[in-house]
Amino acid sequence: MKFNLTSTFLSFSDKIRPVLMMVFPIEMLRKVKKGIVSSSMEKLHAEAAIIPFDRSSHPDGINLIGYIQGETGLGQSCRLVAGAMQTAGVPFTVYDYNQVSSIRFNDHSWAHKITNTTPYNINLIHINPYELPLAFFHIGRKIWDGRYNIAFWLWELEEFPSSWLNALLLVDEVWTPSEFASESIRKVTDKPVHTIPYGLTMPDCGGYSRKDFQLPEDKFLFLCMYDSSSVMERKNPFGAISAFKNAFPKNDRQGLVIKVNNPQPSDIELISEEVKGYSNIFILTDTLDRLKVNALLACVDVYCSLHRAEGFGLVPAEAMFLGTPVIATNWSSNTEFMNNDVACMVDYELIPIAKDLGPFQAGNRWAEPDIQHAAQFMKRLYSDTEYYYEIAGRAKAHIHSKLSLGQAASLAQNRITEIYMEASS
Repeated sequence: MKFNLTSTFLSFSDKIRPVLMMVFPIEMLRKVKKGIVSSSMEKLHAEAAIIPFDRSSHPDGINLIGYIQGETGLGQSCRLVAGAMQTAGVPFTVYDYNQVSSIRFNDHSWAHKITNTTPYNINLIHINPYELPLAFFHIGRKIWDGRYNIAFWLWELEEFPSSWLNALLLVDEVWTPSEFASESIRKVTDKPVHTIPYGLTMPDCGGYSRKDFQLPEDKFLFLCMYDSSSVMERKNPFGAISAFKNAFPKNDRQGLVIKVNNPQPSDIELISEEVKGYSNIFILTDTLDRLKVNALLACVDVYCSLHRAEGFGLVPAEAMFLGTPVIATNWSSNTEFMNNDVACMVDYELIPIAKDLGPFQAGNRWAEPDIQHAAQFMKRLYSDTEYYYEIAGRAKAHIHSKLSLGQAASLAQNRITEIYMEASS
């Protein structure tokens, strides 16, 4: 009997997903997925239009559809959106959508809200635009029909990929967490695009110390962190490594921690080669739950994000929330909650992307951070204690105000109310 991997991929469940990953290499599954996503995009044009929103078809409320258990930034984003819905007092349930990948789906903090049903009349769909057509055919169009469909998307560049435009056929409007991302999408659609920033909360860090991460107690530690499911060139850990090397002698009283989430062997090989001979540069590859991520951010002295582009900048925001000073590239979405008074903002030059890197297309532009400027900030935070504590204190107060959960809930609730009012007029 001929085995149809495509149909198996489309019909996978939590039970067979691990089996697929054991039987087939992840690279093969990603290739199959890419092909299915591409054909799904094309198929959308042949489908009949989605039945328009009818408020009376279902009770008022939100069906939050997304990677609620994913141990990635995208999963954390979905969980923050859930927190805003709960704080707003909006009736909502969660449809846990996941995918075949090397990413772990073991964050169960919102398991009590997962029903995998869609009883309400608004869908808030936290699925990447390039995967949304696949989700549409996988889950079934009946979930879309008659409901008001909102996409929650992040994007890191000024130009939205043309290959993703078909995903806009599936939604009535788009939410993003930053004006930078919203402006990119507004260029390609006349549908409503609203900015709903995250509202941050932090549980207690659980009493973890550096010892729990096998990190030295006697060094002033800088941390950079990225997920291999993101494009490494965008997150740019090598920028942090270069700045650290420029700032301090080898094996001195400072240290750099490189945390890689969902590590790929090729990434670790490249980073290991780059830090060879530096006993004060530490690579962490263990997958950490949310509590331990928060603890790591609190345990180090400085967080460093020499990114080339950010769709929001969630980890730097969380570091600031915890009172850990941040060094960050002064470009893209993070500048909406950062400035020179509350963070160390690194100069940059906008440069064209030389080659296609995942969704980031050659010819578009992103920032190249000034490594020497970043190194100067590293040295100042280490040597100037007064400056260090001023930045830390201002950052914490600023983020608690700028990205409050109450504000995020209010913005979401106001927009939901407007949707219902527009439907009734």
